[in-house]
Amino acid sequence: MYSFPYTPGPIGVFDSGYGGLTILEKFRKLLPQYDYLYLGDNARTPYGTRSFEIVYEFTLEAVKKLFEFGCPLVILACNTASAKALRSIQQYDLPYLDPTRRVLGVIRPTVERIGNITHTRHVGLLATAGTVRSQSYPLEIRKICPDIQVTGVACPLWVPLVENNEYDSEGADYFVRKYVHELLQKDPEIDTIILGCTHYPLLQHKIRQFTPPHIQLIAQGELVAESLKDYLQRHSDMNARCSRNGHCEFLTTESVEKFRESASVFLHDTEVYVRNVILG
Repeated sequence: MYSFPYTPGPIGVFDSGYGGLTILEKFRKLLPQYDYLYLGDNARTPYGTRSFEIVYEFTLEAVKKLFEFGCPLVILACNTASAKALRSIQQYDLPYLDPTRRVLGVIRPTVERIGNITHTRHVGLLATAGTVRSQSYPLEIRKICPDIQVTGVACPLWVPLVENNEYDSEGADYFVRKYVHELLQKDPEIDTIILGCTHYPLLQHKIRQFTPPHIQLIAQGELVAESLKDYLQRHSDMNARCSRNGHCEFLTTESVEKFRESASVFLHDTEVYVRNVILG
């Protein structure tokens, strides 16, 4: 078992790349008093096409690293990691790493709200191939609302469009239209679409353009931030272990210069403090 000091530490936020920065921004807006430590495994992104075993291995390495930096609570701000690794880490690894720490994901906070949003009980999911194949969203939604039908479509080209700063280009229109139309052809009764990847909020205006106005688009950032706030209010022991200086730092497995350049697409900060780390 790892032995870590139980002094107050930052809330850890992990993503395989840069999309989790959209979640972090919502955390900082809703809960600005807390400290945050963001870790992007940018050297090994994307996770969406990798096997369950590799995603689990990489995610566990990231969780251990954030624990080493003193995080009492880690949020997997990555749908693929939440789908493929979260449950195993919670059930099998935390009891040995440190049973007093917690690791949470982004899928559960999203699906808990779906039942109050959809009227037709037909929900669409636009996500990475890994998240769609995992069936995590249908399985979690079925636990809460067994009457809801979920249809998913993988959008393998959306993350590259965002990370190459092409999300607002005319060239992005074709690929946004393609996947939205594919989803609605599969199930024309869909009235709610989950944007099941943290990169997708940057494409939301284009997704909206090719989606009928009666369909609601559900981005995750605000839902996950509200869920984190509720979690900390309900768990005073964990809340006491999260430091509050309003600071935010960043770790990357890529070069610091590359992180700053790519992260500028997602962040409003003009200057960020970034350090390089090695996982594994």
